[in-house]
Amino acid sequence: MYMYAMKTVTVRTPARVLRAAVVGASGYSGLELLKILARRDDVEVGHLVAASSAGRRIEDVAPALRGVVGGELKGFDEVSWEGTDVAFVALPSGEGMAVVPRLLETVGTVIDLGGDFRLPSSADYEEFYRRPHTAPDLLGRAVYGLPEVNRRLIAGARFVANPGCYPTSIVLPLVPLLREGLILPHGISAVSMSGTSGAGRSSSAELSFSEIDGNIRAYKVGVHQHLPEIRNALAAACGTEVSVSFVPHLVPMTRGIHTTVHALLTPGAAAADVREALDRAYAAEPFVRLRTEPPQVRDVVHTNFCDISSTVDRHTRQLILLSTIDNLVKGAAGQAVQNMNITLGLPETAGLT
Repeated sequence: MYMYAMKTVTVRTPARVLRAAVVGASGYSGLELLKILARRDDVEVGHLVAASSAGRRIEDVAPALRGVVGGELKGFDEVSWEGTDVAFVALPSGEGMAVVPRLLETVGTVIDLGGDFRLPSSADYEEFYRRPHTAPDLLGRAVYGLPEVNRRLIAGARFVANPGCYPTSIVLPLVPLLREGLILPHGISAVSMSGTSGAGRSSSAELSFSEIDGNIRAYKVGVHQHLPEIRNALAAACGTEVSVSFVPHLVPMTRGIHTTVHALLTPGAAAADVREALDRAYAAEPFVRLRTEPPQVRDVVHTNFCDISSTVDRHTRQLILLSTIDNLVKGAAGQAVQNMNITLGLPETAGLT
């Protein structure tokens, strides 16, 4: 089960421009954050932090930002963090735990987009991320930042662990149904297909055009690092242990995730019950759209939406849930900004619509 930070604090409503920082500004998620924050009059990005690109200007690293965002990329130790209201840590998993403890000493709110603080125990982290955790005292202290499930605890939190992209696409369709007892909590199967940007900006032979084009490849079958996050998030939401298998696939597109979830209905539950439960949970949510037809990736790319549909196979009584998100927006930067808005008492949709 997740251990959430339970301290209640007064939600801050700033009467001035917020000073933000992006650590890992030259990566895919960091660049997406800059695009979103550039739309805001109430946020100023004061620090752009990167390691290998330090000393270069952001518009030279990402020419698409020329005229939109400017500034020099700096190393982490070159920055004075005093006066920073919110820091986004958009670093690969394994790197965030080196900087988050230092940020929490001086920065008002820290939102970590990596996987270093999503799990409650170092044993789970070391098993699935295959490295030791160097800040185990912080595990369990971050609020798990899935707004549609955990908004109450996110409000006013100082430390938020942004969910992974795959878990976002899997947990959102399942939580209302598990909470209402409409599906069995065991035997759940999730299959996801993701664009290549989910692997980050670093190059590798297996992500080259010649390997990806015209190909679909399953990877990390049964051992993906998001598996314990999915299980823990579902268990925390519905109060019971949940058994789920997860198989991710890499497909020849740049961004987007399409997820198919199979689950067994409980005796007496029907397709109409499923639709009504999803509607009760999400009808008022600004970034979840319930569809009658199967959702498509093209309808959500470059947005913070998660589109969901449900169908019951009348022959097997299996429930089929389909969901789509943009892995770089609702699966990363957009959800991080959504969390910032909630923690600081700002309109939740600010900069995202």
